[in-house]
Amino acid sequence: MKNRIEQILRETSRVHDRLIEQAALLEQVGRRLSDVFRAGGSVYVMGNGGSAADSQHLAGELVGRFLMERPALPCHALTTDTSVLTAVANDYGVEDIFTRQVEAHVRAGDAVIGISTSGESPNVVAAMTKARGLGAVTIALTGANGGRLARECDLAVVVPADETPRVQEAHGTIVHVICELVETELFGGSS
Repeated sequence: MKNRIEQILRETSRVHDRLIEQAALLEQVGRRLSDVFRAGGSVYVMGNGGSAADSQHLAGELVGRFLMERPALPCHALTTDTSVLTAVANDYGVEDIFTRQVEAHVRAGDAVIGISTSGESPNVVAAMTKARGLGAVTIALTGANGGRLARECDLAVVVPADETPRVQEAHGTIVHVICELVETELFGGSS
């Protein structure tokens, strides 16, 4: 058991070390989101399963606070309204649960972030296509080779890992990096 624990931690460390290669891309993501907030826009985030939790995590940190006291930022997780999710899934299908919400809420100049470990979640990819058509900034957090989601977005942070747990661990770190970048860009502070 100890050997497996050490192996997991080494794998996690290797993935995070390789994320350093995407520092410039992460900076771009932070600046684009800051520009959206500065212009009065909103950010919408979505994903399934663990990626839904990451979506809610990002929204919670931006609406609440991450490292500093500052005004709340308009960030919405499209994974939280069970009445909308179940109504759309029942009436249209689970593949439309995010697309309908994007259609209802997203405006040109907003940003939409899709999170999918494989980059192949059909409902996330479809919603990003819709968001892009509406003139939103589209950002993907994926893993593996990025999948269709990465190809559908303006910016795609692709975690260099194939195993879902390693990708999800890195997504958690990326969420924190994004929050710190946005706070620093908009409200000053260290970085």
